[in-house]
Amino acid sequence: MRKIHDFHGGIHPVENKHQSLHTPIRDAGIPAELTLPLSQHIGAPATPLVAVGERVLKGQLVAEATGLVSAALHAPTSGTVTAIEPRPIAHPSGLPAPCLVIASDGEDAWCELPPPCSFETLERPELLARIRAAGIAGMGGAGFPAAVKLGLKPGTQVETLIINGTECEPYITADDILMRERAAQIVRGAQILAHLVAPAETVIGIEDNKPEAIAAMCAAAEGTGIEIAVFPTKYPSGGEKQLIELLTGKQVPSGGLPMDVGVVCQNVGTAAAVADAVEHGRPLISRITTVTGAAVDEPQNFEVLLGTPMSHLLALAGYRAADNPRLVMGGPMMGFTVPDPGVPIVKTTNCILAPSAQELPAPPPAQACIRCGLCAEACPASLLPQQLYWFARGREFEKAEAHNLFDCIECGACSYVCPSNIPLVQYYRAAKAEVLQMRRDAQKAEHSRQRFEARQERLEREEAEKEARRAARKQAAEEKARRAADAGSGEADPVQAAIERAQARKAAQAAGAASEENPLQKLEKTVVTTRERLEKAEAKLAQARSEGADHIAALETGVEKTRAKLAAAEQALQDYQAQQTPAEPAPAGDAAQAAIQKAMAARAAQANKSPLEKARDNLEKLEARLAKSEARLAESRAAGEEEKIVEALASSVERLQEKVAAARAELAAEES
Repeated sequence: MRKIHDFHGGIHPVENKHQSLHTPIRDAGIPAELTLPLSQHIGAPATPLVAVGERVLKGQLVAEATGLVSAALHAPTSGTVTAIEPRPIAHPSGLPAPCLVIASDGEDAWCELPPPCSFETLERPELLARIRAAGIAGMGGAGFPAAVKLGLKPGTQVETLIINGTECEPYITADDILMRERAAQIVRGAQILAHLVAPAETVIGIEDNKPEAIAAMCAAAEGTGIEIAVFPTKYPSGGEKQLIELLTGKQVPSGGLPMDVGVVCQNVGTAAAVADAVEHGRPLISRITTVTGAAVDEPQNFEVLLGTPMSHLLALAGYRAADNPRLVMGGPMMGFTVPDPGVPIVKTTNCILAPSAQELPAPPPAQACIRCGLCAEACPASLLPQQLYWFARGREFEKAEAHNLFDCIECGACSYVCPSNIPLVQYYRAAKAEVLQMRRDAQKAEHSRQRFEARQERLEREEAEKEARRAARKQAAEEKARRAADAGSGEADPVQAAIERAQARKAAQAAGAASEENPLQKLEKTVVTTRERLEKAEAKLAQARSEGADHIAALETGVEKTRAKLAAAEQALQDYQAQQTPAEPAPAGDAAQAAIQKAMAARAAQANKSPLEKARDNLEKLEARLAKSEARLAESRAAGEEEKIVEALASSVERLQEKVAAARAELAAEES
């Protein structure tokens, strides 16, 4: 006989299991609609492979696993996908989550499945692939994908494979009835799991409050080498770490995993699903679920399709909503209130508890902690619940982590024994959520910091490269000038040449400024600029008259004022010229003065032209510019230049065409 050890703490709540064990497993049938949450397990949600309106068959893959820690989803029956959208689900938060909705057609038509086979004929990688493809997740706890647990690293040695049939939570009998009625399937699944992980021993652990299940499992395991270990009933002996200590005497280290002590654990429901998937090719599309509580007339266990609304099961069990203040998914110790009876059954739904107000009353108001220490005595993880409570309440999360907050399995034993009715587990859950959020925020901040630093390094590197290129170009230019000077080639120093050009521009500007000091030139420039302003004003007035604009009077006033200024400027120029003695000949070689006088003569000649002559000259210039622009546009299109350049040239041609049209209209008006 195997030596049974003990673990610290634990409690003995009222079991209330007999109510749902009077009848065998009952088929729950096919509801009108199935709602499959894309996340029914720990890890990343599955990704839909079907679209709204598509018909699916029973067992068909409808959502594939995303990443390593994920599980696939299959259609529980045949029908049509009617929606892929957020729906309410069974979760402590009460928030909706993405779901795939199937309207069943009642035909329950299967898709083509892999042919039946024996696991002995399959290699380990193929076995693991079948389990992963079937979408099997842990069916007795948090729903960790089974293939991830079983995918051991090469060279890993497993000493003990434990199949958990404890089911220590009050009210729940799903595993008990499964072991009674399908013991051979569980043993077959345990053999497949043992073939995968190659343990030194395989043990199925069962509490002593399940005599019928123990007898059935002993009969099924006879001659297989699988040991059935029976141990005293104590809550929470079904916890993974507690069960390992019970059966092996080993303690999983804080923050560690069972594999750290050479142990792999799986639930009896998971083992049965593995046997179904490997030997018959059927994916996980249903499970055994207990429906119990004082608010149902016929407590019993159902085999129910995943996605079935809880209300469907409750109706089959004779649910009395008036007697039930709240529905609980799971047991009274670790379960949580569901937001709506219409939420779906998922892979981890082992129980729907519908208690009456007297059976599961609301907890009384919490009182002050009296430091009695009962919570520490009951804690199966050997923690200090009172200290964790104060740290969580005071938001001292670092101290809570230092006291192994994340080793808490949230079994509720501390809250159960607390005389002050403090909801300790709720404080721990909230503290864990805060710590996890802080970790995520810290990761984001670190990622942002790394990105910023990488960007700064890139900018500095690019700037350094630019500076190096500039220095290289400067050095090359200096070297070239030096070589030219040494060779006597007569090439000028580029730097000196640039300086000389700048000095020449300054000298030209100084000469122009000096020439402007001549009073005669100032008067001539005033006459020319005033005449140009008059021409522009007359052109605007002519256009306004042709359009019948409202501001003609204002334009006429402006034209008259400009004419008066022109007359005054011309008179001042004539008076100055009359007062001066005959001009002395300009000094020979004064090229700048000659150029200025030539420009003034050209302006005077332009000013003496009639409006008709000016209109003709303007039209000729615009037509010449238009011809050049059109030729440039044609060349650009023929050369296949960039679209932006072609668009810019086309826009320029359009504007010149408009100006040419306006100039022709102005010339026609002058000629008439």
